Amino acid sequence: MGWGLDNLPYGVFSRREGETPRVGVRYGDHVVDLTGALHDEVFATGSLNAFLSRGPAAWRDTRAVLRNKLSTDRATVEPHLIPLDQVRLHLPIEVGDYVDFYCSLEHASNLGRMFRPDEEPLKPNWRHLPVGYHGRAGTVVVSGTPVTRPSGQRGAGVFGPSAKLDIEAELGFVVGAPTALGERAGRFDDHVFGVTLVNDWSARDIQAWEYVPLGPFLGKSFATSVSPWITPLAALSEARVEGRRQDPEPLGYLRREEPWGLDIRLEVAINGEVVSRPPYRDMYWTPDQMLAHMTVNGARLRTGDLYASGTVSGAEPGERGSLIELTWNGAEPLKLSDGSTRTFLEDGDVVTITATAPGPDGSVISLGEVSGRIAPAR
Repeated sequence: MGWGLDNLPYGVFSRREGETPRVGVRYGDHVVDLTGALHDEVFATGSLNAFLSRGPAAWRDTRAVLRNKLSTDRATVEPHLIPLDQVRLHLPIEVGDYVDFYCSLEHASNLGRMFRPDEEPLKPNWRHLPVGYHGRAGTVVVSGTPVTRPSGQRGAGVFGPSAKLDIEAELGFVVGAPTALGERAGRFDDHVFGVTLVNDWSARDIQAWEYVPLGPFLGKSFATSVSPWITPLAALSEARVEGRRQDPEPLGYLRREEPWGLDIRLEVAINGEVVSRPPYRDMYWTPDQMLAHMTVNGARLRTGDLYASGTVSGAEPGERGSLIELTWNGAEPLKLSDGSTRTFLEDGDVVTITATAPGPDGSVISLGEVSGRIAPAR
């Protein structure tokens, strides 16, 4: 369910140990080997980057050809369909730069109330621009990669493994078409190829001590997990919605020209138990605005750049996309069905984030999952 002709997400796979990975598209419970099905060596390069660099016209044409083959010329594709349980999935892109934003009004407000109870929850700049920071592209890993509990400073003279290891359920955006240095990005869908699920693992105790005055660093950079599947924007046409009303009205370069809010529903599970259902459609800043702000100063885009939304949280307690919110920084432990409780993650915990979006005629588009198991500190 959710993996039909209206979806066709891209990933990178191999069948045997030591085999060079190549690009495929998921169709049902199979992977279409695009190198053979489309007779194009661009898909044999081990990542999506070479294909993404061809730009939006090539993305549209390839999708149209593939949909046509699968629907009307299935016999030519059949030899290149590989059962999903026979492949290993890899990181789908060579990540250029990684930027993480902070675009949920509810998430930002919750953290403001938590840590600055005697002040306004939002900092004065928050409603004027999408706040973000640059992360570490080299620690972006594919779903299923174990996440080692990080160690670091947790206060003056205090060093050790993080005791407040957290998640952040996010939506990521993958850049295909680059820009030159000094050039602003144009239309959102002329540059961004598609979306992927992101878990921005966070060591809250390390983060709290280090982030003043320059922002997140070691509390974030140890691992960021992404789904092995990148869903093209073309598959999300039915999910597009008007973005949330913004007050004050943003500056000209941030004004929305098209509706790029997305009606995507995430689910967060710990050890198989769903603990939250964050709604992406309620995000205050939309991805086109993030792209505009990220490049307004002339910073260049590169093929394979990844930027993420920040934690997706809704207005209800069961819609919060991080444990720090779900447990109110540990003051209200989360009760699981096995009788255990969590304030933050324990070693051995498995966190899985999934998501769906509406498709044509009432169908459902699956965005797959991003999962990781917490390994003990080294």
